[in-house]
Amino acid sequence: MRNYLFLMLMVLVAITADSKSKKKQTQPTFPDGTAIPAWFNDTTRVDMSKLGKRYVVTDYGVKTDSTIVQTEALQHVIDLAASEGGGVVTIPQGTFLSGSLFFRQGTHLQVLEGGKLKGSDRIRDFRLLDSRMEGQSIKYFAALVNADNVDGFTIAGPGTIDGNGHLYWEEFWIRRQFNRQCTNLEAMRPRLTYISNSTNVTVQDVRLVNSPFWTNHVYHSDHVRYMGCYIYAPTENVFAAEPQRGAPSSDAIDIDFCHDVLVHGCYMNVNDDAVVLKGGKGTWADKDPKNGPNYNIIIQDCTYGKVHGCLTLGSESVHDYNVILRRCHAEDANRVLWLKMRPDTPQHYEYVTVEDFTGSCNSFLVVRPWTQFFKPEDREDMPLSQCNNITLRRINMSCKNFFDVGASDKYRLVDFMFDNCDVTDEKCAFDSSVIENTVVNKLKVNGTLMK
Repeated sequence: MRNYLFLMLMVLVAITADSKSKKKQTQPTFPDGTAIPAWFNDTTRVDMSKLGKRYVVTDYGVKTDSTIVQTEALQHVIDLAASEGGGVVTIPQGTFLSGSLFFRQGTHLQVLEGGKLKGSDRIRDFRLLDSRMEGQSIKYFAALVNADNVDGFTIAGPGTIDGNGHLYWEEFWIRRQFNRQCTNLEAMRPRLTYISNSTNVTVQDVRLVNSPFWTNHVYHSDHVRYMGCYIYAPTENVFAAEPQRGAPSSDAIDIDFCHDVLVHGCYMNVNDDAVVLKGGKGTWADKDPKNGPNYNIIIQDCTYGKVHGCLTLGSESVHDYNVILRRCHAEDANRVLWLKMRPDTPQHYEYVTVEDFTGSCNSFLVVRPWTQFFKPEDREDMPLSQCNNITLRRINMSCKNFFDVGASDKYRLVDFMFDNCDVTDEKCAFDSSVIENTVVNKLKVNGTLMK
């Protein structure tokens, strides 16, 4: 009997060890082989009822009058909630106009069904302060919704945060008519949301629309989730003199010097890039401690309308790695993976995977020099920029130009993989010789296997 029990114990130990071994072997990993933390599997929504007292703004002196700017009254509710230990500042049904609002530690924002927090169309209502914009730490205008050093901060819907951007867009295009070299920063425009120096942030099930500038900007933060958001800005007909113009630079989500970020189940249609990795620009960008890398980024189960790029690295980026774009669909994307290479900035993009992507686009993979408003300076030890370990896997797309890649003496391209892809391609420009050590496995273009 003892021998039998001992034998059974050994069998159980073996089964347990085998099970653990299989679990270890099948554990999902980032492109560089490191394990994806369990945090990325959690797409459950934050229960707003558990975040403290609900502060419905109309209970605290905010008027249900959509014609007046009520920044001070709304900020008073936020500050009151913070002083009383925190809670959920709640926008009820109706439209409430405001300039820049600043959320404190312990406070959160919820916009209820039929509710709208709407930005003022006057830049004077947005505070000028130390901020971050286009890869630079500069004085700039606050966003409509701001949160700095607010760990655990949540923004929730199902209502709308509306940037009310029309007059800002119109002014931008008027400036461009006057001066074709007018930059983004010359046309004074606020962002919709700006979250900085924070951790454990969730933006969920909210409509984020009509931003005057970038829609969502997150800087120097970690463990940030965007889930179930509807992000929209018009792509044409915002300027009567030139009807083809859309909302300029209305990026959906700009991730700037961050790590552990999840974008899950969002819809994005904007007149610029969708998810963009920022981090710094300029000849000495890699030496500035206010700049830095983006890593451990996953974008999944998203749908794209019209966007310039579904996933864009740059143009203000130094080092990006362990980035996954998966299980997404694009209907009218200009580009899917866009690697912008600035000749004036040392850049390194590596360990990026795009997989299980469907739909239609103009260009799927784009790697080209980016020279808009760049400023090359002399630097003797200027590193050579590089893209390496880029994988495209299980792609099923209709493309005008699947492979829009150009070589340059300013950067090196190495170790790209095209694995189990089936695409239609009007241009038929695929050329594995452009990239060092290209691996091609079952890449089918217009029905023909490539080598």
